[in-house]
Amino acid sequence: MELSVASIDTTALTKAQLAELLFDQIGLNKREAKDMVDAFYAVIAARLAAGEEVKISGFGNFQVRTKAPRPGRNPRTGELIPIEARRVTTFHASAKLKELVQDGAAPAKPL
Repeated sequence: MELSVASIDTTALTKAQLAELLFDQIGLNKREAKDMVDAFYAVIAARLAAGEEVKISGFGNFQVRTKAPRPGRNPRTGELIPIEARRVTTFHASAKLKELVQDGAAPAKPL
């Protein structure tokens, strides 16, 4: 089964649009489609919040990095301001995704 996002005419793909695609192309009812998308996002967010890496085969890896504290500067006044340590999420695209983006073509089959 191949999903098509050609009907989406905005630059951002929203959760509501993903649910609509599941409804239109797979046949789930709207409530099931919304619940599935919400559950998918919740699982990813929970794993990242726990400091775990999330790998989606053929798409990429989400990781949590801890950035060390560092000195910063207020651009307006030039005053030194300490920037506290923080955790950030990073994403690294898989080779398959990088190739698709480079080619600029839709995948012939699902990733």
